[in-house]
Amino acid sequence: MTRLVMVFLLMAVVAGSSRGAGLDFPARMPADLVKVRLVLDSDGPSAAATPDAPNSCEGVTFSRNLKYRDNDQNVLDVAAGDFKDSTTRPVLLFVAGESFAGQNGIPDFASPLQDAAMCFAARNGMVGVRMAYGLAPANPWPGGARDVAAAIFWIRENIDLFRGNPQEIVAIGYSVGASHLASYLAHPEFQGRDPGVAGAVLVSGIYRADPDASAAEKAYFGDDASQYEARSAFPGIVRIGMPLLLAWSAMDSPRLIAQGEQLRALLCNSPAHCPRTRLLESRDGLSSVFTLDVSSGSLAESTLELVRVIEARGLP
Repeated sequence: MTRLVMVFLLMAVVAGSSRGAGLDFPARMPADLVKVRLVLDSDGPSAAATPDAPNSCEGVTFSRNLKYRDNDQNVLDVAAGDFKDSTTRPVLLFVAGESFAGQNGIPDFASPLQDAAMCFAARNGMVGVRMAYGLAPANPWPGGARDVAAAIFWIRENIDLFRGNPQEIVAIGYSVGASHLASYLAHPEFQGRDPGVAGAVLVSGIYRADPDASAAEKAYFGDDASQYEARSAFPGIVRIGMPLLLAWSAMDSPRLIAQGEQLRALLCNSPAHCPRTRLLESRDGLSSVFTLDVSSGSLAESTLELVRVIEARGLP
C-alpha cells in the first residue's frame, strides 16, 4: 500500500513576500501559515475511506485531516478517484459551514453527507478538497478569509500529488463558507498576485452584514455596525474577472434570498460580468446541493458546465 509521509514546515513570513506555486503572499499574512509537503514512496497518496462514507464514494480514496495551517481547526480532506492515467484534474474546493461562531472555535468538519459532495468531484474526474476554518469568537473577521487564502495556497503547493491541477481550482462556498469565500475574493489584501482560483460558486451566503445580524454574525463581524461596510464583500467583489456561479434556494430565509439577489444585481450592473445564477429547489445540506444525480435540480450540472468552461479557456 502506498505510504504517505507528511512533513510540516513552519513558514516565517518576513518583510517583502513569501513565494509559492506562483502566489506572492504579502508580509501581513499570518506567520503561522504552514506549507505541508507530502512525500510519497510510490506514485500517489493513499488513505482508506471512512466506514460511514456514502455508497456514492465507492472507489474514492480520502486523505484526511491534512493541516494547511498550524492550528487544529485548520485541516482539510482530499478525495480522489482511481485515476489510471497521469492527466491532471480540475479541483473543487468546498468551503462549507452553517455558523460563524462556536464555543471551541472548531467547526463540525467531516460527515458522511459532506463526503457525498466530495465524491461528486471524484466520480466526475476531479479532485475534491474540503476545508475547515476557525470560528468566532476565537477567530473573528477576517479569520475566515485568511483561512481560505491559506487553504488555496496549500492546494497550489500540494494538489499535484493527488493528480490535481493547481491552475484549475474552482472554490465552492456554501452558507457561511460562501461568506468567507466572497470576502476573500473581494479583498485583494488577503490574496497574492491573484486569487489563485479559476472560478467560484457561491451558495446562500451573507455577503454584507447589517444591523439585523444574528449573534453569531456579530461575534464574527463585530458589534460595531459602522465597520460592516468595510468588512463586506460589496463592492470589492465586482473586480473579480473569473467565471462565477451564484445560487440560493427558494427555501432560504427572505434575508438570504435578498443577499443573493443584491449580489447578482451588483455584479450585473458592474463592468465585470453578470454571473450564472441558479435557484435551487431545496438546500438541505451540502450533499443535496451537489448530489451525484445531475438531473435532480442541484448545482451539479451547472458546476460541471463551469468547470468545462474553465478547461476550455485554459484559466487562470
